[in-house]
Amino acid sequence: MTVQPDNRERLRAAGLRVTRPRLVVMDVVHDHPHADTDTVHTLARDTLPGVSRQAVYDILDALTGVRLVRRIQPAGHVARYESRVGDNHHHLVCRTCGTVADVDCVVGEAPCLAPSHESGFVLGEAEVTFWGLCPACATPDPIAAP
Repeated sequence: MTVQPDNRERLRAAGLRVTRPRLVVMDVVHDHPHADTDTVHTLARDTLPGVSRQAVYDILDALTGVRLVRRIQPAGHVARYESRVGDNHHHLVCRTCGTVADVDCVVGEAPCLAPSHESGFVLGEAEVTFWGLCPACATPDPIAAP
């Protein structure tokens, strides 16, 4: 696992105590973008065997709350987490296998989409999910071909 040296400072700057479980979860999310909670828990246990599932849920919630981690939940899928925050990107989701990939917004500045009527809201971001087939699922399986 890649240890991110600035995570201690990022936690302190966000007003969170620096704990080993938080550092481990941050590293897991960094190394495994778009991992779901079960995957984060399993991988965190490789480094910190005593970390509970509830602790991982609580840590992810705290990190999301201070925007050190971003939570995404494509329709019909479990929540996933990524450490890529503070920029303007969206996601591609494979309809077959569920793979999630980042895609940069072609416009650039957040939000890159504006609704036709803002209803007095002050906009901060727009979430776009593109749905399709990943390269592996879009390629016909030569074994299955007649």
